[in-house]
Amino acid sequence: MSAILVINSGSSSLKYSLIDIEQEHLLASGLIERIGQDVSPVTHTVRPDIDADAVPTMLDATYRGERPIADHAAAFEVMREQFAAHGPSLEEHPPAAVGHRVVHGGARFYAPTLIDADVERQIDELAVLAPLHNPANLAGILAARGVFDDVPHVAVFDTAFHQTLPPAAYTYAIDAALAAEHRVRRYGFHGTSHQYVSEAAAAFLGRDLGGLRQLVFHLGNGASVTAIDGGRSVETSMGLTPLEGLVMGTRSGDIDPAALVHLSRRAGLSIDDLDSLLNTRSGLAGLAGRSDMRDILAGVDAGEDAAMLAFDVYVHRLRAYAGAYIAQLGGVDVISFTAGVGENAAPVRAAAMATLGFAGVEIDPARNEARERGIRRISTDVSPVTVLVVPTDEELQIARQTAELL
Repeated sequence: MSAILVINSGSSSLKYSLIDIEQEHLLASGLIERIGQDVSPVTHTVRPDIDADAVPTMLDATYRGERPIADHAAAFEVMREQFAAHGPSLEEHPPAAVGHRVVHGGARFYAPTLIDADVERQIDELAVLAPLHNPANLAGILAARGVFDDVPHVAVFDTAFHQTLPPAAYTYAIDAALAAEHRVRRYGFHGTSHQYVSEAAAAFLGRDLGGLRQLVFHLGNGASVTAIDGGRSVETSMGLTPLEGLVMGTRSGDIDPAALVHLSRRAGLSIDDLDSLLNTRSGLAGLAGRSDMRDILAGVDAGEDAAMLAFDVYVHRLRAYAGAYIAQLGGVDVISFTAGVGENAAPVRAAAMATLGFAGVEIDPARNEARERGIRRISTDVSPVTVLVVPTDEELQIARQTAELL
């Protein structure tokens, strides 16, 4: 087995990566956006070959264009055209398998799963728990199986890593029979990222994963934190859906459920109105009118009250979860930051860790501010708790799990 094609299919997008799994080297990647609209932007990036020392011999080459693309089946044909026109050749690097990101696996799927008609049916059934994600994931699977019909297809679920949560962590304190009937419990998300980062952190430190207590902050437009004990997820901030937990770009995170009842009664908001409010008009966007942390930090520097409040609320939630999860773990050995905000926003990392000296956290300001690529330490050499920045690679994790299953 050499190449694995990794697919991340959104409602109007197709993201793909071709990975040489033996060398764990990304050969090419691409993104097709606005599928079904008048014009769809297409981006295809070819990575250079690596020499014997795994050092790139040339820079990436990126090709951009746009065209109308009606649906996901058409998007896969465009993807194949990009490989044929710009490389690498799918004849020279034929995918031995296709790995698919699927957001919600419910309680049914706890490991990478070979896709057949029954698995497709169950992914469709679970769309009730992830209506924004699972239908799009399934559309990508159906299109991919039509194009690559002679290789195995594997589903890797965002929720699978969190199947190790104990009942005390995944159970909501509501009517038990009602919760069971409608599958209401904590599932957790970003599992492939949390698993990849926790394993990468242990490898970087030369430590046994099984002996580490870790916190991983995945901070992007969507954000979550997971407590990982010996490589197993034992607590995570997202719940039944990706809405619960931390403040996010456009999502509220934690809120008193009675506030929604109040808004329904007093402001006349319907269920759909509330869903839109919490998922698209809340978080940083709701507080400051901007969902990108870079814009929030620029507003903080400019002294804008709304931006400063949004930043403070965001950090307050990070600290609250950090303290709670350290208590659940009985202490922590490693804290890692990943994803767009976690990897790039030094002020967020500094502020989130500023009050954790009691737990043994000591940040080195110069290391934290340094703009370096790759995994790196931002805590002091004498800090009892190691704090890292670990670039995530969910595509590689999906490729690894696909290869391991097969």
